[in-house]
Amino acid sequence: MTIFAALGDSITLGVGDPVRVPGQRMTWRGWAALLAEGLCEPTLHILAGNGALAVDIESVQLPRALELRPDLASVVFGVNDTLRSNFDPDRIAAAATHTVGALRASGAEVLTMRLPDPGRMLRLPGTLARPLARRAHQVNAVMDAIAARFGTLHFDAASDPEVFDPRMWAVDRLHPSERGHRLIARRFHGLVAAAGHAVGTAPDPEPSNPPPSRLAEVGWMATKGTAWVVRRSTDLVPGLLAMAVKEWLGRHPEFHLEPLPAYSPNLNLIERLWKFLRKKAFTRWHRTFEDMVAAVSEVLDHLGGYREELESLMTERFQRHPRAETQAAQPVAA
Repeated sequence: MTIFAALGDSITLGVGDPVRVPGQRMTWRGWAALLAEGLCEPTLHILAGNGALAVDIESVQLPRALELRPDLASVVFGVNDTLRSNFDPDRIAAAATHTVGALRASGAEVLTMRLPDPGRMLRLPGTLARPLARRAHQVNAVMDAIAARFGTLHFDAASDPEVFDPRMWAVDRLHPSERGHRLIARRFHGLVAAAGHAVGTAPDPEPSNPPPSRLAEVGWMATKGTAWVVRRSTDLVPGLLAMAVKEWLGRHPEFHLEPLPAYSPNLNLIERLWKFLRKKAFTRWHRTFEDMVAAVSEVLDHLGGYREELESLMTERFQRHPRAETQAAQPVAA
C-alpha cells in the first residue's frame, strides 16, 4: 500500500479539473488524484487548501501529514506567495525547509515543483510582469535549494515547453486545465518510477471530459473568478505598481522620489484642498443631496475668491526638522 499525502494550495486541490461524481455536485479532481491512480495500492490524502501559503502548509498541513506517516508526499505551492503584497522569500524558505525536511525525516519520498512565471501566465504588461517574475524566480530558487538539500523528486514546470501550451490552462490562466493536471501527474509519475518505486500505468495525457464550454468559463469567471480578481487586485496591484515605479526610477536617475511619512495627508496638496472644500461647503447642514452638490459647486466655481487662503495652504514649502533625540529619564535618587 502507498500512502500519499498531498500538501499545497488550490493547484493540488484540483481547481481547474472539474468532475461530476454520480449523485453529487461537481467537484475538483486534479493532478494528485490522477497520479494516485498510477501508484500501487494508493491511499490518497489531499491536505491542500485554497489560498494556502508556505507558512500555512507548515503550520496546518504538515502536522496532519506527519500523523499519516506517508510513503509519498507532495509539497507544491508558490503562486499565492508571489501574489501577496507581504511577499517574504526568507519566510517562505524557512517554512518550506521545515516542511520538506520533516517529511523526509519521517521517511517519505517528497515531490516538489518549480512553478512557471505567473506574470507570463496572466499576460501582464511588462512593467507589472517583471517584478512578479522576480518573485517567481526567488520562490523557484528556494525550492531548487531545498530539492538539492533533501533529495526531492523535483519537476521543473518553469522550463517544460508543454506547460506553456494554452490548452494546459483554465480560463483564469493560473490553474491548470484537466490537460494541465494530467501533464503534472505524468511528470511526477515518471520521476517516481525513475527513483525505483513500483508504479502502475501512467495517467493518460488526453482529457477524459470535454473542455468547459465558453458559457461555463464565463459563468465561472463571473462568480468565483471575479471575486478572486477583486481580492488579488486590492492586495497585489498596489505593491506591483510600487515595485514598477521603483524599477522605473532606477532607470531614470534624473527623477527623485521624495517619500512622505506614513499617515500624513497634510503633506499631500490634494488632501489639503479637500480639507479646505469641506471647511467651506459643509459648515452648515444641507437638506438634500442636491443642496450639498450645489454648495460644493459654489466653492469650486469661485476658487479665485479664496486666493489668499489657498496661496498659504497650497504650498510645497515644507519645513523640515532634524530627528529629535530623546534621553531616558534618569532615576531620581531616594
